[in-house]
Amino acid sequence: MDHLVLTIIAADKPGLVERIAQTIAAQGGNWLDSRMAHMAGQFAGILRVSVPADNRQALVGALEDLSTHGIRVLVGEGSTAQAPASKPIVMTLVGNDRAGIVREITALLSRQGVNLESLSTGVTPAPMSGDLLFNAEALLQVPSSLPLETLQASLETLADDLMVELHHEE
Repeated sequence: MDHLVLTIIAADKPGLVERIAQTIAAQGGNWLDSRMAHMAGQFAGILRVSVPADNRQALVGALEDLSTHGIRVLVGEGSTAQAPASKPIVMTLVGNDRAGIVREITALLSRQGVNLESLSTGVTPAPMSGDLLFNAEALLQVPSSLPLETLQASLETLADDLMVELHHEE
């Protein structure tokens, strides 16, 4: 079996995911994992599929043919490499919004050897002031050798108003 990682973007409309699923199934593929979202009228998804090695090229061709329906698919190879020892941690973060906050957070995580597996962000008005608050929730793979207290203290140095919670994924 070959494993592929697909990145998909298209104008959102009913039946879109069904068309993608049908294309995968028609070539003997199996839909394993996915993350999908609707944003500003667009559908974006990333998914992992397995396919018999003999059907790989046919599946890739069929996915590329979806462009005739306005569906863009980028195909990448799935990896089976063993990751270094780490622990899954959920990070919740809230602070005043400002330009560059995502860059600052991700740069700090990278310097600490933390892998960012998923990230969801948003901006909402603060209840009393109406100022914009940046909210983030992320799944991190934190090196086993890095104490969570150290990571939290490092993140909190980015801004006085930044509230950070880290806990083991359940």
